[in-house]
Amino acid sequence: MSVSKRFTDNKKLTVFFYIKKDAAQGAEQIDLICEHNGWQPVAMKKQKNSTFRGSITVNVGEKVCYQYRFKYTMPDGSVKYENDWDAERYAQNPFGGENSVFSAVKE
Repeated sequence: MSVSKRFTDNKKLTVFFYIKKDAAQGAEQIDLICEHNGWQPVAMKKQKNSTFRGSITVNVGEKVCYQYRFKYTMPDGSVKYENDWDAERYAQNPFGGENSVFSAVKE
């Protein structure tokens, strides 16, 4: 898994998510859920090599905090919530676990 970012201008950030084949664990569908859009699922596109790719665009400067929590859902008869193995950092969630975090700050 990996996350990369590209600022399209001073007010927008596109975040690209890539899930490697072994991290996909044989899933046929993976959704990204993220705090920036109220945790609504965003379908990631499965590639021919069984990896997954997806992206979201966030506005920069709308919040004092420029960090967004996210996870992946991988339905396999039940829904599993997986963190990104290569996330920038992790933050506690109210369910006793952790969420992956990406920042929306120009580095």
